[in-house]
Amino acid sequence: MTATSTPAADNLRGDAGDDAGQQPRLMTASRLCGNKVINRQNETLGQIDEVVIDVPRGRIAYAAMASGGFLGLGERLFAVPWTVLRYDAARECFVMDARKEVFEEAPGFDKDSWPTQADAGWHDRVHRYYGAPPYWM
Repeated sequence: MTATSTPAADNLRGDAGDDAGQQPRLMTASRLCGNKVINRQNETLGQIDEVVIDVPRGRIAYAAMASGGFLGLGERLFAVPWTVLRYDAARECFVMDARKEVFEEAPGFDKDSWPTQADAGWHDRVHRYYGAPPYWM
């Protein structure tokens, strides 16, 4: 943060540690959905299926990442805390510092059985699993 900046202004600039100036400041949720998620080894982990918003708090609760299956059949969704994803504007994808094996035991759910907002314990477990601070803090 510079002497003339504010925390809010710095957040709008993006993560200065990852290709400063390359991060888009604002994006629509529809543009985020369908983007690939890769790891640092350039392996595909999945793709963003939905961006889940906590409406009363005005915050992104998590990204629902689809992974596995074939042609959409047998796919599982994983709630990935937004803070563990970094958007790579040059490649138009998200990068996550995780091995593929992380998702063998990751908290997931089926497209027909989304977690409820009332299950605070589930949301807490998801954030702890990925080592991310809860979005509501």
